[in-house]
Order: sequence, then C-alpha cells, then structure tokens
Amino acid sequence: MTRDDALALDAADALAPLRAQFEIPDGLIYLDGNSLGVLPRATAARVQQVVTAEWGQGLIGSWNAAGWMQLPQRVGDKIARLVGAGAGEVVAADSTSVNLYKVLSAALRMQRAEAPQRRVIISERSNFPTDLYIAESLAREFGCTLRLVNAPADIPAALGADTAVLMLTQVNYRTGHLHDMASLSAAAHAAGALALWDLAHSAGAVEVQLVADGADFAVGCGYKFLNGGPGAPAFAWVRPRLVSRFEQPLSGWIGHAAPFEFTPGYRPAAGITRYLCGTPSVIGLAALECGVDTVLAAEALGGMAALRAKSLALTRLFMQLVETRLAGQGFSLASPRDDARRGSQVCLARDKGAYAIVQALIARGVVGDFRAGDARDGLPDILRFGVTPLYTRFVDVWDAVEQLRLVMASAEWQQPRFHQRSAVT
Repeated sequence: MTRDDALALDAADALAPLRAQFEIPDGLIYLDGNSLGVLPRATAARVQQVVTAEWGQGLIGSWNAAGWMQLPQRVGDKIARLVGAGAGEVVAADSTSVNLYKVLSAALRMQRAEAPQRRVIISERSNFPTDLYIAESLAREFGCTLRLVNAPADIPAALGADTAVLMLTQVNYRTGHLHDMASLSAAAHAAGALALWDLAHSAGAVEVQLVADGADFAVGCGYKFLNGGPGAPAFAWVRPRLVSRFEQPLSGWIGHAAPFEFTPGYRPAAGITRYLCGTPSVIGLAALECGVDTVLAAEALGGMAALRAKSLALTRLFMQLVETRLAGQGFSLASPRDDARRGSQVCLARDKGAYAIVQALIARGVVGDFRAGDARDGLPDILRFGVTPLYTRFVDVWDAVEQLRLVMASAEWQQPRFHQRSAVT
C-alpha cells in the first residue's frame, strides 16, 4: 500500500462528498472523532439563528413558535433512525451519565419488584469508568453487587440466577471491541436478566439494531460520532413494552404528563417522554440536530451499512500499515482483527511512552488520544485512533501512520515537553 494507492481509494469512495459537511482545519489529520466529533458547517449558522432570532427576537414565544419544547423528541426521532429504534422511542436530553442513572435505576426497580433475589449487575472491568461509577452508586442504593468480568468471553458464564442487569458499552472505549448485542442480550434474557447498552462509541459509526437485537435499555453520547459539539445532550431509549412500567428516579417537570398544569403531585408522561427531567437545552439540542443530520445525510449513499463498510476498510488499513511500517517499535494491537468484533477505532498498546508519543503526533498535526492503563488490572496504556467514515480519508490513515513512523524513528517523543501532562489526555 502506497500513498498513491490510498489516494486512489479516496477517489473511488462514494462517501467522499460527505466530508464537505464539516469544518476541518487545513493540514490537520483528525482521528479523535470517537471522543469529540468535528464541527459541522451547518452548526454555527443554526446556533446563531437560535440565539439571535429565536431567543433574541422571539424570546419566550419561541417555546411554541420555534418548537423548542419538542426538541428532545424531534432529535430523538432522528437518532432512532441510526440505532434501530422506532419513532417516539428515543429522547435526547441530559448527559450519558445522567441517562444511565435513569435507565439503570428503572431496570433495578423492575427486578426488585418482580425478582427480588436478583441483586447483581454484570459489567466489564474495562468498561468506561462513568458507567461503573453510576453502577456502584446504584448498587449501594439498591443493596446490589457490581460484578466485573475481565474479558468479553467471560460474560456469558457470569450471568446467573442472581443477575439483575447486564450493563455493557457496545464498543469498548479502550480496545474498540464490538460486543455481539444480539447474542449477549439473548444470554441475559435466558438468565432472567435485563440488557442495558451504552452506545457512546457505536451510535453513528456502526450499525446498531436495538429492537432487533433484543436490548431492553440504551443510552448514548451526542458529541462523539454524532458530531453534536462538546457537552452535547445525550439520548435514552427503553424498549416500548417496558417503558411505562416504572418511573425513572429523576421525576422532573418536563417528564410530567402535563407539565403546565403545575400540580404538586408527579404524574409521569406516557412512553419515553417520562425519561426527560428538566428544561430542554435548546442551544445544545439545536447543535446536536445538525450533527445527527450529517450522519443521516449518508442515507442516500447506503446509510449506516455503507458507513460501516468504509469504517472497517479504514481501520483494516490502519492496522496493516502499523504492522508493516512500525514493526519492532514496541506497539501491540489492542483492537480485534476480526471485522465483526471491531468498532470504528484502532487502539495500540505500549509499555511506556504512549502519552508522549500521542503528544508528539499532535505536534505534527495528527490528533489521536491517550488512555491510561492500570497495572493492577493488567490494563496497558493505550494510543487511540478513531476513524469517522463521514470525513476520515484513506490518505489520512496513510499519513497518520507515516507521521507515527517518523515520531518513532526520530525519537522525538522522548523530548521532555511531550511528557508534561495536560488536564485532558
């Protein structure tokens, strides 16, 4: 594979026009869309419209005239098209952590009422920490135990008669491992447990089929592959047959059946609307809608299936180039080689220097990120490179690996300036 070969792949890429939807700084190779997506070109004008016209001129009347109150459902319906859910089944609101608290609490309430002997939450030791922190908090509240498995292969055997909820992130943030949602949801159900999925690293990058694959609850992030902007609202989904059986714990006024009746007693709204809590974040939801629209623009070009195929081709190329051009440099592949088990990122493990190597790459205009390991749990330091098929090109992958080769060949990553830790890694 030469650089010209990569350019030829880009020239033949039917999805290439989608890159024009984004503001990408000249000369930058951005491989961190799995942490923060690129700014869509439409977002600035849309946010300006909300601020200057809808807020500035319409003021409070815009809750009705501009449809602000319906934004959580409107944006949720668009996200539903990307995750295999139906209209009226998804709401966009709050953060992933807050939404996880809502749905995990509801799941535990169901199990406590119907199967009180089930007091164990099963998850991965390498799951994203906020998920584990929320689960720890709710385990204490409900008198449950959070039990962590060390590897994906250990999950089915961990499910048993005491399991209340299986809680997994569909794509592991450290490795890019893509769980088989259908088989693991079925295994949870066979054990009498509920299946809860975090789609933070999958929605907008891989094909997600919540209904078809048997999920019971799901949450997801708006600022990664959905390009909603830093701190964008997240989203929540509950299987329709479960959605109205229990209230979620954050019973705020927007989740009330009739918010503007202003009655002192809480009466939950029907359906997924009860999973709302406080006043919608109008500016954040407007920006998120622009980001979701960039993904929906792929529908005319093959949709999520086409995006997934390109993502796999990009990550395959990245792995091949690392193995052929960086042999002997101390990197090992942390991401699965099997296409069916890999999300939209390539993760490299290294015993030392991972943070400094990422910083040296960023100085060369290649943006990835670093995730710290934990020797106690046998987790190595990780260099992460996310590919967003909407805007990542094959030549970007080739150039990124070439810059990584130069960083290693020159040993520039050993310079002291690259070892100074910033607050965000």
